[in-house]
Amino acid sequence: MPRTPIRLNLVLTLAALAWVPLGADKPLFTQAFSLGEFQARRAKVMDAIGDGVAIVAGATEPAAYTKFQQGKQFFYLSGVEVPRAILVIDGRTKRSTLFLPARTPAMDRSEGPLLAPGDEAARITGIERVENRAAFDAVVRTLAAEGRSMYLPFRSESLGAGTPDRIAAHERATAADPWDGRASKDAVFRSKIEAIATTSEILDLDQFVDRLRLIKSAEEVRMMRETTRLASLAILESMKSAKPGMYEYEIEAIADYIFKRHNAQGIGYFALVATGANAAWPHYHAAQSRLEDGDLVLMDYAPDVSYYTSDVTRMFPANGLFSPRQRELYGIYLKLYQALMASIRPGPVAASMANAHARMTAVMDTFVFTDSKIKEAATRFVANYARPGRSFGHWLGMEAHDVVGGTFDGVYVPGMMLTIEPALTIPDERIYIRLEDAILITDTGYENLSGHLPMEIADIEKVMKEVGLGDLWRIRQ
Repeated sequence: MPRTPIRLNLVLTLAALAWVPLGADKPLFTQAFSLGEFQARRAKVMDAIGDGVAIVAGATEPAAYTKFQQGKQFFYLSGVEVPRAILVIDGRTKRSTLFLPARTPAMDRSEGPLLAPGDEAARITGIERVENRAAFDAVVRTLAAEGRSMYLPFRSESLGAGTPDRIAAHERATAADPWDGRASKDAVFRSKIEAIATTSEILDLDQFVDRLRLIKSAEEVRMMRETTRLASLAILESMKSAKPGMYEYEIEAIADYIFKRHNAQGIGYFALVATGANAAWPHYHAAQSRLEDGDLVLMDYAPDVSYYTSDVTRMFPANGLFSPRQRELYGIYLKLYQALMASIRPGPVAASMANAHARMTAVMDTFVFTDSKIKEAATRFVANYARPGRSFGHWLGMEAHDVVGGTFDGVYVPGMMLTIEPALTIPDERIYIRLEDAILITDTGYENLSGHLPMEIADIEKVMKEVGLGDLWRIRQ
């Protein structure tokens, strides 16, 4: 059947990318969430800390010409995007105080206006008092004289595509480096508080905030839907555009355009676009290889939308058609993957995992294998999920590997978000097959937020016959 004329297809493709912004421009304060959302979060912290006070320092201005992004914990509690801001949440008075640097005419002329201390900032943010940052020292000393317990983040702040695991690894490497050894900004801030509040108990605030972040509010779920939608749209357009002879970085560029076109503020993590054997490195991101005829391409990428990110992965053939062996390999993986996903439900994770193992065993009993190596790989895959303590994936939210700390008790409850991303491998051939979806735990089971993105073989082959953004770029060249 003849294809739709390419220019008409391009018009349809671009029309599908149309997007309605989340709100009107409001430069002084975030429009991603309601004031009530932040107020509710602070109220929960007040309830958790009792008579104590929580103190959180915001991020500093970047030392480069890059856009400012606030630390995740600070943004979660305030929504304020001003460098060097400090937030005090008082559990005794049930009031919060925001400390902001004084605005300067020179900075206003250069960067545009920011929130400034005063009643107007209090009205805009919903925070009871907004004072000059210079007053923070006296406030800390007063709290210290009262012997108040002080709750501070013990984990270093996460900025942009940072995640707790990567930040912790970086700090360990820095501490062990004999030519470095620097303390983090947050460790220095905490030490200065400790030097003033010598009789106060300094406690970890993260345990409370992490517990709040583990269960998403309705507004957070809305944001997770948007970032997952963009991740899915980016991968879909990349599928349509992929051709042998393209480079991995060209596939990445298509996704970057989608993210920017829809006003994402950045990336949730570096793009994992891996063709052929490159996929065997789970975090491969060099993006310099050429897609070859017969390759399977792994794409794992998501944007940062108002401090929230998703995590979505698909695999597709560079030439648009799965070979017979790829159909068997990907086909058994997909059936096992879907059996695993179908087992997710509220309640003990161990029970869901036992159900998943039973479902996958049933799949293995009925699947017709023609390749013994594929059968061996699938058998190992299923056996791996019989291990005690095995989980489905990692948490999702403000970070791609979202926070949890010691707050998870092994029971899924509605509002939790996680990924499912198991890998099936044939190591001696450097074969690595993996999908990943963003999962929301619901009252009755789960919702796959990225479920509309093709994963069936026939659906992938069908969509790869369509015209993508990469085709538009090739025409213009």
